[in-house]
Amino acid sequence: MSGCAAALDEDTPDCIWITRCPVPAASGVAWSLGWMTEEFGRDGIAVKRVREGGLNLVAPDPERQARYLFREGGNIQALAARALGAPTRVIGLTWIDERQAIMVRPDTRIMAPADLKGLRFALPGFARTRGESIARGMSLHGIRSALVLGGLDLEDVELVDVPAPPVEQPSAQGMRRLWLGLEWLAAGRVDAVYVKGAAAAENAARLGLSIGIDLDAYPSRLARVNNGTPRPITVHEHMIEHHFDLVVRFLEQTLRAADWASTNLARLKHILAQETLAGSVGVDAAYRNDFHRSLHPDLSADRIGMLGTQANFLWLHGFLEEPVDIARWVDPRPLQAAMRRRAALGTDSPTMVES
Repeated sequence: MSGCAAALDEDTPDCIWITRCPVPAASGVAWSLGWMTEEFGRDGIAVKRVREGGLNLVAPDPERQARYLFREGGNIQALAARALGAPTRVIGLTWIDERQAIMVRPDTRIMAPADLKGLRFALPGFARTRGESIARGMSLHGIRSALVLGGLDLEDVELVDVPAPPVEQPSAQGMRRLWLGLEWLAAGRVDAVYVKGAAAAENAARLGLSIGIDLDAYPSRLARVNNGTPRPITVHEHMIEHHFDLVVRFLEQTLRAADWASTNLARLKHILAQETLAGSVGVDAAYRNDFHRSLHPDLSADRIGMLGTQANFLWLHGFLEEPVDIARWVDPRPLQAAMRRRAALGTDSPTMVES
């Protein structure tokens, strides 16, 4: 993957970067539709996408690249980087339910969360660093959320460590390793596994496993606070301070894509099958209940509060080096400006149709 040439000065960035995470993201949809390239190409600014695990491989100056990087992805790595002092800002939060569940074997009778007591749960091991241990962080919080629904806690089950790769790569093979616990479950080495997303749903179906507890079925979203819920959009503070208009334009295209998705479900699912590294079966299983109408980012008090809940959980369980002050991390100005521009154009409706 080629990088961008060095810009002449700080006022003329020749390239912006967008991470490619295997998740549904309006910014990724905007890129897939060609809108990001079109928007920034007018100013001679190239738009490059990079996989989360390989950022340092695509630019001769990783520190410079980080200053022009937009990331819409899981909150564990974003929070871990912020805890280490990364000068990022949260400019949007999305919430997309993507099939969080506790999987069991078909012969395991689970009628309610209280029935989880005493089971052996797969818990992925730590990756290279605690902040990169996405599978472990997701699983631990997901397991606890399911247990709390039944008046239980982590002490009421047995956590069985499952090996995890030192670096979790967003690839089809990497996603299978991410949910290695499903293989252990099918083999009878554990009794239950927390899963999230299309690739996990596809792998669970392949192994003939059953849903024990469907966390998406519970009305309180607190039961689903985890790595992707809420999912932050972050950018380096350099971009906000020196290229505010570029940040606003990025968010405008993200909002535009969210509007488009709300009325183009079939085409959206085709894009997500590629984005999430899963097939159509996995996408259908993971993304339900009119999810396509809720890709819009916002910075509501509700979502900010749930990001705080996630940050506190990660700090309590040793995934963060320092506590993160969520209020100081969030900068609402770019999204406010983008929403004003969309409204002025008469495109503030989430049901607007664009082709």
